[in-house]
Amino acid sequence: MINSRKVRLSDIAEKLDVSIVTVSKAIADKEGVSEELRKKIKAVAQELGYKQKAQIPGYKRENSTGNIGIVIPSHFFERSTSFYWTMYNAVSKELLANGYYGIMEQLSTKDEFDLVIPHVVQDKKVDGVIMLGQLSLDYAHFFTKHYSHFVFLDFYINDEDCDSITTDNFYNEYRMTQYLINQGHRNIRYVGNFNATSSIADRFMGFMKAMLENGLHVAFEEIIPDRNKKGLYEPIKLPENMPTAFVCNCDETAAKLINVLKENGFRVPKDVSVVGFDDFLADGRAIEPPITTVAVDSATLARVAVETLIKKINKQPYTQGHTVISGKLLIRDSVKKLN
Repeated sequence: MINSRKVRLSDIAEKLDVSIVTVSKAIADKEGVSEELRKKIKAVAQELGYKQKAQIPGYKRENSTGNIGIVIPSHFFERSTSFYWTMYNAVSKELLANGYYGIMEQLSTKDEFDLVIPHVVQDKKVDGVIMLGQLSLDYAHFFTKHYSHFVFLDFYINDEDCDSITTDNFYNEYRMTQYLINQGHRNIRYVGNFNATSSIADRFMGFMKAMLENGLHVAFEEIIPDRNKKGLYEPIKLPENMPTAFVCNCDETAAKLINVLKENGFRVPKDVSVVGFDDFLADGRAIEPPITTVAVDSATLARVAVETLIKKINKQPYTQGHTVISGKLLIRDSVKKLN
C-alpha cells in the first residue's frame, strides 16, 4: 500500500486510467461522474489509503470556491520568455492533483502600474493566489497589504511576512561559475541585467562569490546587459576585450549570445565558452553546441508553492518565509577545458 501521506488524486487516476478531474469530482461527490465509476474510484482510493483532505479539520473551508488564481505579469507571455508557460502548466497540474482548479489571469502593465488588485480576487473567484514571476516592488508591497492568501513563485521581496518559493539561484550560479574555473577559465564575464529581476541579481551574486573566492577580477559595472529594467530583451554587445567564457543569466540569453558570437566569427566553445541557466529555450529549439546549464526543478517548485498556499489558506502549520529549491548542473558541449 502507498503511504497515505503521499497518496494523491493523480495516483488514483493513473491506476484507473481516468482524469484527475474525474477522480476529484467522484471523491467530492460532485456531478459529472456515473455512480458506478464513483464507487470504483472511492474503492481504489480506500485501497491505496487516500485520506480525503476535506475531512481534515480546517483543511477546506465550507465556502471554498475550489479555485486558485495563477496571476502572471503580461510581459512574461512574450515568445522569448515562455518558460512561464511551463511553470503555469506545472502549477495547474499540481492544483488538480490537490483537488483545485487553476484560473489564470494576466496582470497587465497598466494594472500593475495603477496598483489594481487582480480581478479573480476582486470578483471572489478564488481561495488564494499564486503570483508567478517578477513584479514591481511597488505592486508587490501593495498586494501584500491588501491580500493575505498568496505565495510568490520565482520572485521574492525583502519581507519576512511574505511567503515565496524560488529555485536556488545564488548557489546554483556559484556552482556553475566554479565549474568554469575548474575547467581553467580565469577571465569570465557575466551577461544579464542586475536590476531586471531578483533571480538575475541573486545569480550574479553567486557568480561574484565564486570569482572572489578564487582571487579573480569581477566588477559590477562590467556586467553585460541583455535586457532593460522592464525585462524586455535588447541586443547583446560584445566587449572589446573578449573573455574566455561568459556566464549567462538564462538559456535564452545564452542562445542569443551564441548567435552574436557566431555572427562575429567566434566559435563556441573553441574560441569562447558559454553557459546558461534554466534548461529551457522557447519553442524547444536546438542550439549548437548544446548549452551547459542549470536545470530548474519546475515540478518541485510547483508542488511546494501549491502545498504552501493550501496550508496557508486553511490555517494549517507550514514553513513560512522564503523557500529555495535546488537545481541540477547539466554539463554539455558549450564549455572548453583550458590547459
